[in-house]
This record gives sequence, C-alpha cells and structure tokens, in this order.
Amino acid sequence: MTALAALHGSTIAFDLDGTLVESAPDLIGAVNAVLIAEGFRPLAYEQGRPFISRGARWLLQWGLAEAGAEDPSARAAALFGRFISHYGAHVADESRPFPGVIDALQTLKAAGAKLVICTNKPTDLSRSLLTKLDMVGLFDGVVGMDAVSAMKPDPAHLIEAVAAVGGDLARTVMVGDADTDAGAARAAGTPLILVDFGYSEIPAVELAPDILLHHFDDLVDACTGLLNGLRPTSPLCKATS
Repeated sequence: MTALAALHGSTIAFDLDGTLVESAPDLIGAVNAVLIAEGFRPLAYEQGRPFISRGARWLLQWGLAEAGAEDPSARAAALFGRFISHYGAHVADESRPFPGVIDALQTLKAAGAKLVICTNKPTDLSRSLLTKLDMVGLFDGVVGMDAVSAMKPDPAHLIEAVAAVGGDLARTVMVGDADTDAGAARAAGTPLILVDFGYSEIPAVELAPDILLHHFDDLVDACTGLLNGLRPTSPLCKATS
C-alpha cells in the first residue's frame, strides 16, 4: 500500500482567497475603483492585503474610513453593489493560483480524494474565478457563504460543504489561511493545515494548525500524513503542537 492510499475516499476542503489563489490584486483593485470613482484616495496593495480575510464589504468600509469618508458603514452599504459589479467583471484579471497548487490538486484528485471549496466568498463569484483560471473542474463542489446555514468560522460551513460532496467528516482535512478556517476546522473536529502566505492579520503559526505549509509542493504529504495520523517530515512543512 502506498502513502497515497490514505487519500482514497477522503475529503480535502479548501478556502479559496489567500489559500489557493492570490486574488488580492483584483479584490483591492475593485475596492480602489469604487474609492477613486467617489473621489477618495486608493488603498495601497500591502495596506489592504492582510485584511482580505475579513471580507470585501469590510474591506470597502475600511477603505472609505481610511480615506476620511463620513459614515463609512452606510457609504459602503450604498456602494457595495458597484464593487460587486466591478469585481465580477475583473475577477481574474491579475489573480493567479499560488505556485504548486494545480499539481497538488491534480495529485489529490487522482488519488481518489474529494475536493471541495469552502469559502466565505459568494458561490457565483468563486465559480467564476475558478472557471476563468481553468480550475473549477478539479473540484467536486464549490460551497460559498450563500450556500450554507452559517459561514466560517461556524463549523456548519465546513460540515455542510463536506456533506455536499458526499464526504465523511471523520476523513476530512481543512486547508486554509486565516482564523475563520482555523475556527471552523477546530469546531468541526477536523485536522487543519494553514498556509503561511495568505491573508491573515494573525500570523498563521499563532493559529496553531496541525501543519503550517510553506509551499504547495508539500500539500500531498501533509494531507496523507494527517489522514494516517502522522506528521509529514518534509522540511517545507512545519508541524505545530
């Protein structure tokens, strides 16, 4: 029996933005398109990147507040439709999968794992992004915030995403980048892998994942190790306690 045999019949649930795809350029670009149209200064890329895990609505509101807008909460609510329209039209202008993602997903899928997107991004925008990046066919399901009873960090999101693809929660691994992913996985009782290059205000290592991943070349080893109850030995994977 090979190490990959552990993947057969398992479910690997993935966050999308900041985990599989570097989507910050287009998300911040859409926020900035709205800010500029309203006569405000745009956000600097590095200024906005860590906050993407909070969601686009919060990011837009924060951008308005940073620019000095009055009542940024109400202003963001009024302008959010414009943001969605712009982002939907430019969802994959600059967004790209992180290095090693495609090969890792193909290996997991070929080994018999079910792959599901578990994201706080709306399902239609998630599907659009994955389709434009020629990635949607790698997944058995795409489960956004609008397709579940409660979104991450509520465990219902992860539980319902696994159920949507006919998976077994007891043989599931969650892969994400931020506290919302960590919260959902811990509450659902699933092993947790976090990447250390995503969108998180809190350093991923401080969220105490089972495995802290530095590169997707090591994702398959990390998943098989956790499903076998072992810790991967690759130097690019760091097990935390």
